[in-house]
Amino acid sequence: MTRTTTHNVLIAGATNDAGRLLLTTLTRRAVRGLLVGESAEAMERLETSAIRMVFVELSPRPAERLRLLERIAREWPGLPVVAIVSEGDVTGAVQAVRAGAGEALTSPIDAASLEALLDRCLPDHDVPAPEEIPAGCYRIAGRSEALRQTVELAGRVARSSVPILITGESGTGKELISHLIHRLSPRAGNPYIRVNCAAISESLLESELFGHERGAFTGAYARRKGRFELAHSGTLLLDEISETGPRLQAELLRVLEEQDFERLGGHESVNVDVRVICTSNRDLEQEVRRGRFRPDLYYRIHGVRLHVPALRERLEDVPSLIWHFVNLHAGEIGRRITEIDDELLRACARHDWPGNVRQLRNLVRSALVLGEGETLSLADAPDLLDPSEQPGEPDGEPETALTGETLSLHDLERQAVIEALRRTNAHQARAARLLGISDRTLRDKIRRYRRDGHLSVAGEETWSATRAS
Repeated sequence: MTRTTTHNVLIAGATNDAGRLLLTTLTRRAVRGLLVGESAEAMERLETSAIRMVFVELSPRPAERLRLLERIAREWPGLPVVAIVSEGDVTGAVQAVRAGAGEALTSPIDAASLEALLDRCLPDHDVPAPEEIPAGCYRIAGRSEALRQTVELAGRVARSSVPILITGESGTGKELISHLIHRLSPRAGNPYIRVNCAAISESLLESELFGHERGAFTGAYARRKGRFELAHSGTLLLDEISETGPRLQAELLRVLEEQDFERLGGHESVNVDVRVICTSNRDLEQEVRRGRFRPDLYYRIHGVRLHVPALRERLEDVPSLIWHFVNLHAGEIGRRITEIDDELLRACARHDWPGNVRQLRNLVRSALVLGEGETLSLADAPDLLDPSEQPGEPDGEPETALTGETLSLHDLERQAVIEALRRTNAHQARAARLLGISDRTLRDKIRRYRRDGHLSVAGEETWSATRAS
C-alpha cells in the first residue's frame, strides 16, 4: 500500500495565488495542506498537529513572519521550512534564511521549482505495506508472510478487549503493532496512552501509573492523574513490562483484575475501563521459571500473544523499509533519493540485523547525511555494516575461523570477540558495534577473559599484532 497516512504541511500567510498553487500541488501528492493566516494560529497548529514541512510568506508583515521563522527554528529544529519572498527581494530572502528558513521561493511561485523542492523535502516513494493497515496509522512497511500473519492476527484480536502480550526483540516495532490494535478496536476514538516501564524507576513508575494526591510525597504539590486514569475508555500500553519489580507486579495484577485503584497518598477508589496491551523483549515464560516475574500476572496479561518477527526473519521487507525511512528522513536533510544501490541491498540481505528495524533506520539516516547525489549507496556509510559486507569483499570468504569438533557457548563468544577485534584492527568501538553490544560490555568481556585465563596468548596476539601494524 502506497499511502497509509497523509502528511501535514503548514502554509502560513500565503496570498491567494501562492496558497492555491501550494494546496493544489500538495493535494496531488496526497498531502494535507493546512492554511493559516496569523503567526499565533501557525504556532498552535505546530503544537497540536504532526507537521512535516512549513511554508511562510513574508509579505505583507515581514517583521512578524521573521519572528515566526526564528521561533520555528528554535522550537522545531530539523523541520523543513521554506520562506516565500517577493521576486527581486534579495534582502528578504537573506533575512529569512538567517531567521531559520532552509530555502526561499520567489513569488509568483514557479510550479517546476516547487515540485523539485517537494521531491527533496517531502519524498513520497511507494512503500508496500500490509493491506490491513488503515489510514491514519503509523506506517508498517513490508509485505512478508511473517509480518502479514502478525498484522492479520492483530486485526482479529483488536475488536475484543482481551489482554494482549506482544513479544519480539528490541527494535522490531512492537509499539507499532500496539498502536495498530488500538486504531482497529472500538476504542480507537479514545485515549491511547503509553508508559515505558524500562525507562522509569519503580518508585516513580508507581506514581506514573496510578497518580498521586497532594502531599503524597515531597514535591507532590497537587493531585496528579496517573496513566491508568488518563487511559480510561481507551488503551494503555505497558511497554517492556518485564522490567517491573515484584511489588509493582502485585499492584498491576490487582488493578488488571479489579479495574480500580487508589492514587498514592489517597483513600478514594478510582474505577477505570482500560484495555491493557503489554510488550516484552524477554521470554516471560523463562522469567517466570527463574522467579523474576509473577506467574499469576503473566497468565493475566497473556490473553493473546502476538510475536513481531525479527528483521532477519523478513529480509524481503528491507527494500520497502529503506524507502520508508528515505520518505521519513530525506526531507530533514534536503537530499533527493531516486535509487538504492544494488550493492547496498546485497549487503543488507547478508546482514543479520541484531538491532532490527531500529538499526536499519539509523543506517539509512546516516547514509543520507554522509552521502551525496540521488543514489543511496553503501559507500555513503562504510562503517555501518560488518566489514565482511563491504564493497570488494569476496562473497565466499568464511566469516570466522572457528575450528574443533565441539565448542561451548563461552568458547564461541570468546572467539567471536577475538574475530571482531581482528577485523576492526582492535578498534573496540567498531568491534562492539560489529558484535551488536555496547563498548562497556566488550571491555568487561575482555577483562574477564584475561582474568580467567580464557583469552589465549595466541588469540590475543592475533588482534594485538594487527593493531600494532
